[in-house]
Amino acid sequence: MEKVTEAVKKVAIGGGEKKQKKDKKAPAANVVDSGPLELQPPASFIQDRLDLFDQLYKEQQEELARRPHEDILITMPDGSVKPGKSYETTPADIAKGISNSLYKRTVVARIDGETLWDIERPLEKSCKLELLDFNDDQGKFVFWHSSAHVLGEACERRFGCSLCIGPPVDNGFYYEMALPGGAAVQASDWAPLENIVGKIVKEKQPFQRLEMSKEDLLKMFEYNPYKQHIIKDKIADGTRTTVYRNGPLIDLCRGPHVPDTSRIESFAIMKNSSSYFLGDANNDSLQRIYGVSFPDKKLMAAHKKFLEEAAKRDHRVIGKQQELFYFEECSPGSAMWLPHGMRINNAIMEYIREEYWKRGYDEVMTPNMFNVALWEQSGHLAHYKEDMFILDVDKEQFGLKPMNCPAHAMMFRHRERSHKELPLRLADFGVLHRNEASGALSGLTRVRRFQQDDAHIFCREDQIKTEVADLFDFMRSFYGMLGLTFKLKLSTRPDKYMGEIETWDRAEAKLKEALDEFVQNTGGSWELNAGDGAFYGPKIDIAVLDCLHRSWQCATIQLDFQQPINFSLEYQTAEVAQAKTEDAKAAPAPAPAAAAEPATGEHKDNKKKPLLVKKALAPGCARPVMIHRAMAGSIERFTAILCEHFAGKWPFWMSPRQVMVIPVGMGFLDYAKEVAGILKKDRIHVDVDSSGNTLQKKIRSAQLAQYNFIFVVGDDEKQNRKVNIRYRDDTSTQARDVPVPLNEAVEKLRKLKEERATYNPFPPSKEEKV
Repeated sequence: MEKVTEAVKKVAIGGGEKKQKKDKKAPAANVVDSGPLELQPPASFIQDRLDLFDQLYKEQQEELARRPHEDILITMPDGSVKPGKSYETTPADIAKGISNSLYKRTVVARIDGETLWDIERPLEKSCKLELLDFNDDQGKFVFWHSSAHVLGEACERRFGCSLCIGPPVDNGFYYEMALPGGAAVQASDWAPLENIVGKIVKEKQPFQRLEMSKEDLLKMFEYNPYKQHIIKDKIADGTRTTVYRNGPLIDLCRGPHVPDTSRIESFAIMKNSSSYFLGDANNDSLQRIYGVSFPDKKLMAAHKKFLEEAAKRDHRVIGKQQELFYFEECSPGSAMWLPHGMRINNAIMEYIREEYWKRGYDEVMTPNMFNVALWEQSGHLAHYKEDMFILDVDKEQFGLKPMNCPAHAMMFRHRERSHKELPLRLADFGVLHRNEASGALSGLTRVRRFQQDDAHIFCREDQIKTEVADLFDFMRSFYGMLGLTFKLKLSTRPDKYMGEIETWDRAEAKLKEALDEFVQNTGGSWELNAGDGAFYGPKIDIAVLDCLHRSWQCATIQLDFQQPINFSLEYQTAEVAQAKTEDAKAAPAPAPAAAAEPATGEHKDNKKKPLLVKKALAPGCARPVMIHRAMAGSIERFTAILCEHFAGKWPFWMSPRQVMVIPVGMGFLDYAKEVAGILKKDRIHVDVDSSGNTLQKKIRSAQLAQYNFIFVVGDDEKQNRKVNIRYRDDTSTQARDVPVPLNEAVEKLRKLKEERATYNPFPPSKEEKV
């Protein structure tokens, strides 16, 4: 079947079978011939596309040449100012003027702290200029985006395919495409594609930018139904957007890109898979090829070594080995938590609950399903519907909740609130559901059913600074205990947003002030992530860095002025409270107030009322500010992060296997069980190895299972109420023979667990070290 499939693929790409010479050094394996390196003749659309590009590019260059070249000033990060000419001086000129090595390192420019700019593209006005290299996150993404274009060119040259999208991702990039005849990419295509990429790099193809009208774009990509769909759906009539050319490839793209393909010194294809156009299973099935690239071969070698280590730490592998969780096909994206996995899950939640008690949070529980009218009022139906599970119930539509914020807003408004109650901190571990695409599901890191350490703080505007400061303190304490560092980003107003710009500006200013004060007191810095805020407000995104320095999005702090407006939230200010007190002294008791309007009901004409009714702010009342926050984020995702961070060697306080008690012989099994019983009274996860294996094998098995402590008991230990202890994380204790009194061992483990510490409570004595 594989041979037939491969033959069909070769016909689809115009190839013929070609005999290979036997390589004496090659391993004895069945290698399928991958056919000609490139499609001959090239696909006809390539030359048609080039002809149109050349015509329009010439017109663009002539138009740019007619623009006035005026004096401009270019301010560098160190405060120095460089002179230049508009539509003439490029960031590359500035870089070369400083040093040629700086120019070679520079991937992309950043203008006025926000706009990314091709370094060979002339500047148009005075500006602040930053030159970003591959070590900068934005520089890395531009480098990988350019590499995706190179991969796209290689695929067109080999397959004559219809390209779809080719974005950068966290660890490289991919390109999605449809091969002629519905053929599939094979592993045997990887080396030929890398060979073509090598040619492209040597050709030093420049990346050329061209602005085009929607009409010209539709003409240029008339051969490609996927580009046609994107152009019609994403580009408004009468507007223009850009394409980039490198070699024969012309691709719809906003850019920017590296100056030319020679910058990509090291390139590798990592995997390929099938996918659906736009992630929708109802659309065409496509082929997706993943790659990674670097400006230096040493970086590629380091990356491959990193991947080897990451593979060992894969939480899906460790989850299976340690029996923590698994997934059933009948409920994709929903973890089945096994007993040992729940021990970790519960340990994380217990810590968070303790912090909630210290920090004045109240835990609540809200329904899993609400009428869509609630999600319409909150704005989620308009902005988030595709990611929700919508159900038909009693001839109405309901949505499983993907987040808790609307429910908490409802809880705030269910009765009158006073300024004295603020800040009101509501925490909720409720189950959430999000309709993630099946192809995006990945172990615990991307699921459909999950829980969050979700909380919402309702406060006055003058309390924002104090509340955010406490959240930073919470975050430092939590991550510091786990050995995680973090990076801070301020995500500002997106293109699609709710509310007034003035409100957004005020909210963003509050978060900037809090961030500036935090980094001033603690050191470090924060980055601006322009346009990536939630539709209802700006946010601080906190990415944690694990022991492999991988970045994971976990915590978030979102400042929301919109939901309190959407849900008519209000509280009585101090002024109205004082006025009511004085009126009560002077006036008789008022008649009972009319009952509050119910959430649902019927008019006299039997038509249903709206689920919620917005109302104007009452006299003497003010709107609260709603702070959305999470420290761990998804408990599932956070467990996966910790699993890989610790490589399955869990710290004692959250370990699912804390102590293994091993009797040296069956005659000491009763004492081993007694020791285990005493430890269990202190809620320590303990097991007893009652197998008939040798002592050495029992110890080795416990070590491989990552028990934090191994208690070996024999005659001396039984007679003297002691245990012989081996500590997993201290090799100096692995072969010791110094029994510890049982009561002392229990007390030290109890303290270690309470402190959530990672030290060795049974260090070797001076005599042992000698």
